[in-house]
Amino acid sequence: MQGKMKVAVMTDIGKIGFVERDIPKASDNEVLVKLEYVGICGSDLHYYETGRIGDFIVKPPFVLGHEPGGTIVEIGKNVTKLKVGDRVALEPGKTCGHCEFCKTGRYNLCPDVVFFATPPVDGVFQEYVAHEADLCFKLPDSVSTMEGALIEPLAVGFHAANQGGAHAGQTAVVTGAGCIGLVTMMALKAMGVSRVYVVDIMKSRLDKALELGATGVINSKEQDAVKAVSELTDGAGCDLGIETAGTEITTQQLVQMAKKGSTIVLVGYNKNGSINIPVNAALDKELTLKTIFRYRHIYPMAIEAVASGRVNLKGIITNLFELDDLQNAMDSSVRDKNNIVKAVVKMIK
Repeated sequence: MQGKMKVAVMTDIGKIGFVERDIPKASDNEVLVKLEYVGICGSDLHYYETGRIGDFIVKPPFVLGHEPGGTIVEIGKNVTKLKVGDRVALEPGKTCGHCEFCKTGRYNLCPDVVFFATPPVDGVFQEYVAHEADLCFKLPDSVSTMEGALIEPLAVGFHAANQGGAHAGQTAVVTGAGCIGLVTMMALKAMGVSRVYVVDIMKSRLDKALELGATGVINSKEQDAVKAVSELTDGAGCDLGIETAGTEITTQQLVQMAKKGSTIVLVGYNKNGSINIPVNAALDKELTLKTIFRYRHIYPMAIEAVASGRVNLKGIITNLFELDDLQNAMDSSVRDKNNIVKAVVKMIK
């Protein structure tokens, strides 16, 4: 396919502009996807607000966005498992396939990954993208491309649940009721965890957690969250804690909330890069602390969970914006975090 496409570029911190670029051509092992929906992620907002995350520094013009869903309009000559017209969710990271981590199945740890919207690699707030066919997952008829765009954050939630050994009979606590906290809660429920409680300080987000199936919620601005979990578990503590807020206090709280011998999974990034935790309490309880980085081998599981109705991905979307309105979408998402839990950009008119 030849022609031009509209591309939204970050021209400076807090500024979005638009340019025209050539529609990319699919190589032999790629497909060309007409993008229909792209989610706005917390990392997009962080790059937009500050121009960097850790050692990754934006050098404008830069394209944000790494949560895409769309329809295939062209296939490379070696592609056999997908066809024009297939609707797909795109896994955004292409790995080398040859390093120790790729060869042992831990490809999310590949040091040479090329990941959408991670500097210097452009993201997908644009009308078309050419992507590896093996990283494009066909959506069943019951799953929309809007939901396909949100398979990416859902994959994070499932990976966190997997790392924590989530299973039936457990009581889990998720700290943070943003997008990642909510999809983690839903992933835990989909994997059979019996009781999942969500902790946050924003009532609107806690209401959303209840709407999406949380067993209960705790507003830590209004009550002692550690005491609340103790009461809910008859003093035993939770079997699994997943930290998505990225704050020191919520991490410390989870150590206090955790049952002896249980597991805590750290998901949220801390703005300062480090936190203090009550190590003595963790040692006394013989806690297992785990971390996650993105996900691996999750997309088929996540898509099936949505198709089966076990996960309500549409339910986390609070705002829908047009591509032409991306500046407002970003500004609103930064400014109104109390009400905008998850914003999605509609790429088609």
